[in-house]
Amino acid sequence: MRNARPLLAILCALCCTALPALAEENRWESSIKSFEERDRESMPPEGAVLFVGSSSIVLWNLEESFPDLATINRGFGGSTTADVNGFVDRIVIPYKPATIVFYAGDNDIAKGTTAEEVSEDFQTFVEKVRLALPDTDILYISIKPSIARWNLWDEMNKANGLIEAYCAEHENLTYVDLGKTILGEDGKPRADLLMQDGLHLNKDGYAKWNEALRPYLADAKKKEER
Repeated sequence: MRNARPLLAILCALCCTALPALAEENRWESSIKSFEERDRESMPPEGAVLFVGSSSIVLWNLEESFPDLATINRGFGGSTTADVNGFVDRIVIPYKPATIVFYAGDNDIAKGTTAEEVSEDFQTFVEKVRLALPDTDILYISIKPSIARWNLWDEMNKANGLIEAYCAEHENLTYVDLGKTILGEDGKPRADLLMQDGLHLNKDGYAKWNEALRPYLADAKKKEER
């Protein structure tokens, strides 16, 4: 009986550590199930371009932006890179996409995640995808600057730098700097390209992103036509 209390303390500590992660997964379960229900009704074609990540993906009108491409939107607002990692087997792998466009990291930094941790989480995403889809191209869209989170830009930009370096060392992995498209001559985010919240892109902001991203999707178009 003398050892019962230390053992109980260890078990409690382990449970408390697991609870936050479990709570985060449960937070997104309804969104993920909604995607799965939609898939049961009509499964997207294999070899498409999959956009996955946080609200910047959710708000992206892909059909209007890239009408010549088969696209799939699997963004869920407010999510982090780690959140996306938790659902790779359910909202990435099943579609067998030829190309993945990934955007997350914005919310990560806002929640206190360090640049190094964001980079490590993205590397985990890549590793998960590579196990099932070794030939899929992955385009990482840089964490964007914004008025609402300008005070966090240094850490966000640091994360971008780490991920850019990682992408440069691996095949089928491309860092795409779309953040610079919404910066003004003063080096700060342009208010006219953001919604009133100073955080999310408006239609004009997405037009900038579409123009800059389209050349990177040229290979995806060629793959689709084969």
